[in-house]
Amino acid sequence: MKYVSTRGEAPAVGFLDAVLSGLAPDGGLYVPETWPTFSPEQLARMAGRPYAEVAAQVIGAFADGELSDAVIAEVCSEAYATFAHDAVAPLRQLAPGRFLLELFHGPTLAFKDVAMQLLARLYDHALGEAGRTMTIVCATSGDTGGAAVEAFRGRSNVRIVAMFPDGRISEVQRRFMTTVTDDNVRTLSVAGDFDDCQAILKSLFQDGQFAQAVDLSAVNSINFARIAAQAVYYFTSAVALGAPHRPVSFVIPTGNFGDAFAGYVASRMGLPIERMVVATNSNDIVARAVEDGRYAKGAVTHATQSPAMDIQVASNFERLYFEGVGRDGVETGRAFRAFAASGGIDLPPKARAEIARLFRGAAVDEAETSRTILATLNATGALVDPHTAVALAGANRVGPAHPTTPVIVLSTAHPAKFPEAVLAAAGVTPEPPQAVVAQAKRAERFDRIAADAEAVKTYVRDFVKA
Repeated sequence: MKYVSTRGEAPAVGFLDAVLSGLAPDGGLYVPETWPTFSPEQLARMAGRPYAEVAAQVIGAFADGELSDAVIAEVCSEAYATFAHDAVAPLRQLAPGRFLLELFHGPTLAFKDVAMQLLARLYDHALGEAGRTMTIVCATSGDTGGAAVEAFRGRSNVRIVAMFPDGRISEVQRRFMTTVTDDNVRTLSVAGDFDDCQAILKSLFQDGQFAQAVDLSAVNSINFARIAAQAVYYFTSAVALGAPHRPVSFVIPTGNFGDAFAGYVASRMGLPIERMVVATNSNDIVARAVEDGRYAKGAVTHATQSPAMDIQVASNFERLYFEGVGRDGVETGRAFRAFAASGGIDLPPKARAEIARLFRGAAVDEAETSRTILATLNATGALVDPHTAVALAGANRVGPAHPTTPVIVLSTAHPAKFPEAVLAAAGVTPEPPQAVVAQAKRAERFDRIAADAEAVKTYVRDFVKA
């Protein structure tokens, strides 16, 4: 299987090249040339199987023979052995027809672990085979950086620099990055917001000479392997509730749209999804695009109690746009260059219709987020983090198309990662898991830097030389 750029001006590449490159050289995002599909019979056979086995089946469909079945099985088995729950992503019923999909049982207590633990092992295999060392630069709005650092720390063929926006993530999120002492890890506190970090990352890739000199790669959700890995829990949760014999609906708290696009991928692969609700905080670019047909940045990026969603440029939305315009790379490239220049584009009628077929949007403000944390605790006994609360509020506002359809709400982080917000909302301090207790005792190590691409390039070059 070959992978093509959403902007249509880069050569098609194989699966591992797409994984190691991250971003296509024309600035687009890689997607498979055609979507692999599972039959209803294949979907039904996923029910009750270990998570790692389902993951191997899904990843195998995207690798399409480029990796042996044995290698894929080993990579998946090792990745998900790091999770604290045997099911990896268990379902918890909150009410009749409503379920939480708990995605926080990995090493850094967030859904990013599901993909990152797998991605690190794919890198290990590919780079080991090639005798190659790469430099990963990662921009994080909170959880990606910690998951990436944990997954890649100590690995001999990868060095990693994680950039986070200064003062805009929780202390627990920050410490999952800054208390790591492995020589192949550096963390940068950037004087700006996440969109500044993401813009710097994209500019590093657009400087071909720099990217080649440091052998640059990216593990943000622009990396298609992240999308493929996240699609797995859509399959496991849906078949547990009766798919493919009945459809399900999902509600996803989203910022960069990677987790939501993974659900779209699962639907393209044959999973019967009735509706997907993308729930945002007050940084509502995705909710507005889905509901109003205009993809446009807000005036500012608001700092909220759900910081992993404090994003005004949702990179993975480009992938959905590409699908919506019939995979027209020229049109997609034109649109997203226009967006970069002006900060806003209108979705063509064809794209709006394709998006409306599956997606609805809901923007949730700070007061509603806090009320939902408290109301969920009182009604169900479940203590949830602010990102999950955004999704639950979205589920309260936009239900399934049919009342008998089960609704699965993605719970993307452990509440102990946001103790101050949870305490303020519910009057309860979440019990910290051992991972949080341990890193609270360690000294932090990070560097501060301006929101300037040239300064980051100099920093990365010096790190590579060292």
